[in-house]
Amino acid sequence: MTITVYSASSGQVPAVYLNAARQLGTLIARQGHTLVNGAGRTGLMGAATDACLAAGGEAIGVIPRFMVEQGWQHDGMTRLITTDDMHRRKETMAEMSDACIALPGGVGTLEELLEIITWKQLGLYLKPIIVLNTAGYFDALLAQLDRATDEQFMRPQHKQIWRVAQTPAEALELAANTPLWDAAVRKYAAL
Repeated sequence: MTITVYSASSGQVPAVYLNAARQLGTLIARQGHTLVNGAGRTGLMGAATDACLAAGGEAIGVIPRFMVEQGWQHDGMTRLITTDDMHRRKETMAEMSDACIALPGGVGTLEELLEIITWKQLGLYLKPIIVLNTAGYFDALLAQLDRATDEQFMRPQHKQIWRVAQTPAEALELAANTPLWDAAVRKYAAL
C-alpha cells in the first residue's frame, strides 16, 4: 500500500508525538508499504520519513516549489515530487494514496485532514482515512465533528468517513482493513 501521512512540520512538539511518528514510519517500512508525505525535513514529517528510510522503506515527498526554494525539503526522500502550488500538492498526495493517516499537527495538517474528509463526503476520495489520536490530540476535533452531526450539519453516516486509531499499529491495521467508501454517498452530501 501507499500511505499518505499528514503531520506537523514543527520541531518544537512533545516527544510523545515524535515517537508515534517514528513508530509509524518504521511500521510502514517493515510492512512493505510506501510512505508519502509533504517532504518536510523537520517535525513529525521528518521523524516519520527518517524512521521509514532507516527501516529500509520507501518515502516519497510531495512539496510545492516555493518550499523547495526556502530549503524546507527533506533531502533524503526516495523520490521528491515538486508541484506548482499547495493545491496540486494535496491532489498529488491523495491521488498516490491507498489510504491517508493523519498524525497531530497544526492548521496545515488539520486543513489537509478536513479537506480529504470533505472529498470523501462528496465521493471524490473513496479510500480509508485514519486519525491517529496520539495522546488524545484530536479529542476536541472529534468532539466538534460529533457536534456537527448532532446538530445536523452532517449526516450520522458521515461519521463513518474516518476511523480513529490510538496507536501506529492500529492505524495501519485500519488502513488495510477499512472498506472503500461508496461513491453513491454523494447523494447524501446535501441535507
